[in-house]
Amino acid sequence: RMSRGLGDVYKRQRRCSMRIVAIDSSGLVASVAILENDSILATYSVNYKKTHSQTLLPMLQEIMQMTEFDKTTIDAIAVAKGPGSFTGLRIGSATAKGLGLALGKPIIEVPTVDALAYQLYGMSLICPMMDARRQQVYTGLYGFSSIEQGTEFQVIEPQCATGVEEIIKKINERGQQVVYLGDGATVYETLIKEQTKVPYVFVPANCNRQSAAALAVLAKSYYERGEYVTAAEHRPDYLRLSQAERERMEKMQK
Repeated sequence: RMSRGLGDVYKRQRRCSMRIVAIDSSGLVASVAILENDSILATYSVNYKKTHSQTLLPMLQEIMQMTEFDKTTIDAIAVAKGPGSFTGLRIGSATAKGLGLALGKPIIEVPTVDALAYQLYGMSLICPMMDARRQQVYTGLYGFSSIEQGTEFQVIEPQCATGVEEIIKKINERGQQVVYLGDGATVYETLIKEQTKVPYVFVPANCNRQSAAALAVLAKSYYERGEYVTAAEHRPDYLRLSQAERERMEKMQK
């Protein structure tokens, strides 16, 4: 969380119009979006063969040109802080950090799995899954509950790296219908169907991958609570060691 002094500086910069640029390159999808108040001005997502280092900045530049957006009016940059692809997270973080440093704007760090779940507004039990290889997924359990003022996003089980069978066991214990999404749900679809004992559905392709638009909307609530850091402070959260680091440790233990 940002220190009080820096927080006061950024609060003085706020205007009636809140503008957030969001970046998510945590998986195969490269996604950017611009949020103004409660409206998504533009969103651009690509799920193709090019690397995020080739796509992110051109995508940002294009949506800013299309919307005649003045980047100096940005209040904050939101980024998927992890988990996810190690390379993808580094590229997204470097892009966000570069923008933040150049413009003097804070970074809103949003947990990747939380943002993935946030696309399914109103569902009572949501299980996002990102393929983490080695029979593991980055996952968690989420839902939306009714409150006096409307609907509240709940983190039931915080994001973690775990086995598919372990998260399915927790779902079965809860005994309520679940919605699966994410590339991990696609990879492990057969196992999920075999072991899930409660009613379940898989979401369609239009909301089955990371979305910077969903990340931007969730980031807005973080920003309003003062939960952001300076660009210099920002670091991605990988949740676990990279394959190269694991292999190096395994060699050292032999």
